[in-house]
Amino acid sequence: MSEFANMSPAEVRAMIRRNEWAKPTSGMAKGFTQANLAILKKDIAFDFLLFCQRNPKPCPVLDVTEAGSPVPRLVAPAADIRTDIPRYRIYRHGELVDEVTDILTYWEDDMVAFLIGCSFTFEHPLMNSGIPVRHIEENCNVAMYKTNIPCIQAGRFEGPVVVSMRPIPEKDVVRAVQITSRFPSVHGAPIHIGNPAGIGINDIDKPDFGDRVTIKAGEVPVFWACGVTPQAVAMQIKPELMITHAPGHMFITDIQDEKFSVL
Repeated sequence: MSEFANMSPAEVRAMIRRNEWAKPTSGMAKGFTQANLAILKKDIAFDFLLFCQRNPKPCPVLDVTEAGSPVPRLVAPAADIRTDIPRYRIYRHGELVDEVTDILTYWEDDMVAFLIGCSFTFEHPLMNSGIPVRHIEENCNVAMYKTNIPCIQAGRFEGPVVVSMRPIPEKDVVRAVQITSRFPSVHGAPIHIGNPAGIGINDIDKPDFGDRVTIKAGEVPVFWACGVTPQAVAMQIKPELMITHAPGHMFITDIQDEKFSVL
């Protein structure tokens, strides 16, 4: 992935737009913030915005497009939200009905796109501190799980918090918390450390989204709130139509990670 780490966000998005990359984006465009996607019809977009405002850990909003506009003007004004993500998921009435590489045929004039902070953003700071990121090492997707932690309801929107998991060496757990706490706009500090059953995960080897990763001796599973939460919510509340990114296949913004960090 090293050659992709050094590409600019615009170069990565252009490669995706040309259908030359349809895999997870972790490790790409080093130093630039990645984002989750949720697209809804305008008539329920306010309820979703309120849901995000009430649940900032799993759903930290980075940008919201104007109704009918595919351009995320605040974070990537030259991008097109319909083509610049490697894989999209189409949900109708809560059911996953399609997975595609662009949504040009699904786009409608009353759609609103939400870009939500992604924990991929803080992975390079972790690696720069010598903390391993297992799914990058194993060239696979991050492991994600539904939990028994409920989101705060807003209008129709309710459902479980989804978490991403990274195995962290015991000696580095405190440092990992310190590093990720500096990025509250992209999920911030972990919401759980250790025992998966404590948050309703019965089998750590069977993620609900993404791929299983190796947990080595002396490592602790550490869980961060995840922007895949809207997909779990969609499955529960069953809106007529909702479009998301495929888990791990993110939108890469033009905003540098440090813009979202705090001292």
